[in-house]
Parts: sequence; C-alpha cells; structure tokens
Amino acid sequence: MTTKLDEKLARIRAGKYKRADFIIADAKDGDMGAGVLGAAPKRGPDGTRLRGKTRVEFLDDIEAIVKQGIVDVMLVSASNLELLHERGVFKKSKVKPAIRANDTTDCWGLIRHGTYHKEASRPFRTASIPRVMYNATAPVKGARKIYGTDLGLYSITMMNDVDADLRTLEAFAAFRQAAAANGFKYFLEVFNPNVPHTMEREHLGEYINDCILRCLAAVMKADRPQFLKIVYNGPKALEELATYDPSLVIGILGGGAGTNRDTFELLHQAERYGARVALFGRKINQAESPLTILTLMRQVTDGTLSPDEAVRAYHGELQKLGLKSFRSLEEDRVVTEEPLKKAMLKAA
Repeated sequence: MTTKLDEKLARIRAGKYKRADFIIADAKDGDMGAGVLGAAPKRGPDGTRLRGKTRVEFLDDIEAIVKQGIVDVMLVSASNLELLHERGVFKKSKVKPAIRANDTTDCWGLIRHGTYHKEASRPFRTASIPRVMYNATAPVKGARKIYGTDLGLYSITMMNDVDADLRTLEAFAAFRQAAAANGFKYFLEVFNPNVPHTMEREHLGEYINDCILRCLAAVMKADRPQFLKIVYNGPKALEELATYDPSLVIGILGGGAGTNRDTFELLHQAERYGARVALFGRKINQAESPLTILTLMRQVTDGTLSPDEAVRAYHGELQKLGLKSFRSLEEDRVVTEEPLKKAMLKAA
C-alpha cells in the first residue's frame, strides 16, 4: 500500500507542495532514550500523575493514534514495531511505520540516575537492519515482503570537535553502507551539540546548516536521506537551509514538552520558513489529550487555525472530555521557547 508519506514526499519533491502536504510524525521512540519513563505518565482526569504507563498501555496509545490517521509517520523502537505488527496495527493503514535505527549516547539522557547526557555524544547502533526488514540476519535479495519496515531514523550530534565528529561521520558512513545493502531508507536527525558550547543561537544555526551540507556533499541520491529532522534554531537558519537546497526536505523536532502554545507556534513558524515535516515526541506524548492535540496540529499546519486559536480550541475540547488542563488557559497561551519568542519579536 502506498502510504501518505510516499504521496506527500512525491508532491513536495515535484515542487507541488501545498499546506495539506505538510508531514506530521509522532516520535513514540522514547524507550530508546529511557526505561520506565519512556512512555508518558498515566494521569487521572484531574491531571494527577498516578504512575508511569506500562509498555502495553504505551502500545495502546500508539495504536489509537495510528487508527486516528492524522499522523503520516509513526516512529517507534524496532521491538515495539514487532509487537504492533503482531496486533495488525499497520495492516490497513496508510500511516508509515519507522524505527529508530541508532541510539547515540546523548539519547540516553532520560535514564534515571544516569550521567551519559553530560558527555559528548558517541555513535552507537542497536537495531539490525536485515532483522527489522526481513526478520533475517543478513540481507535478503529479491524479497517481496517487508517484515517490519524499510524506513528508519538515523541521528547524529555534531560537537565542533574533530575527534568526536570524525567518529560520528564514520559511523554514519557505515550505516549508509548497511542501508544500501538492504534497500533500507532513512531520514537524518541532526542534533545541536549536547554539551556546553560558546556559540550564540544564530551562529549555532549556521554551524548546523554547514555541517548538514558538508556531511551530505559527497553522498549520491541513492544514499541520501528522505528528509531531515533538525532543531529549530530560528527562522533565519531554517530559511537559509530551505532556500539553499530545495531538494532537501526539512523537518523540525519538537524538543521539550513546553506549553501548548509552544507546540502550535513551532508548527506555524516551521512551515512558514520552509520546513515540510514536524516530528514531535514529548509535545504529543505528554499532552493532556494526544488525539486532540494532533487534530489541532493538523489544522494549524493546514492554515485553518492560528496558534493562539488552537490553544483556545484545545482547552475547549479538554473541557468537553472532562479533562483538567495542566495549565490555565492564559498560562498555556504563553510562548516560552527562546527561538520562537525571538522570531515573534522580530516579526512584530
């Protein structure tokens, strides 16, 4: 079955993009960065945290979102994808499943009592591509059926350190070879440095842009990523990258949970300045009602609601559902993330 992702990427690459083609992905791969805390907390109707959700409850949440059909991509761990396929979740769905194909050490930042996130990122990869694709230990030539998926997320963290970045780029090259040998496609996540640095946000955006273009400059079309997933470092950096190379389909990651205005404002600004994909994890996973926020996210990307209107609508829907908001409406209308605030000030 042709997925919504395939159809939208084809129109974007053909220069026929319309706002309805904006791609929304749900990053439900939290177990690749944490243990028990990988799933969202289970809360009562009044918002009280009861406990962490179990793996089965987490899979139930994923299944509900896939069945809703608003997202275009569902990103999960390889082991959870196997269980979702056993449930038949994607059998008649046009939502594209994807797995996190690597798990660099800075992605382990939510492990309780761990300190890995305080050290420079190091490349690491758990998932086996042939196992994910064919349930085999080696590439299967001429296979007509995919066991799991043929799409994954590969992430790199650029540190502005020659030894660290050399390790990262060599691991990325080895991954591309393995992907090519299996017919596996990927999208590329590029994180900002995960340890303290001296660059200002504007310079950081320029640095990341140059790193992306540099590491892909010698990569031919057959081995290039389907799209990018990057930090929103402000409108100038995003617009620069989108303008420089229109063949790069740019996606932005969600970062922290923030306010719901942060969620909608990030979507609005990202689409305005050239992004065509949003891959949000905590902004969906930790919302009071993930299904509701996804419905409104789509309306923001379609242009039928402004970010502030979406916040108001969200609170109205929570009331109908009998759910207590984590914040008052006025608190939730506040933009708290610096790149978003700076862009709004410049536009005012």
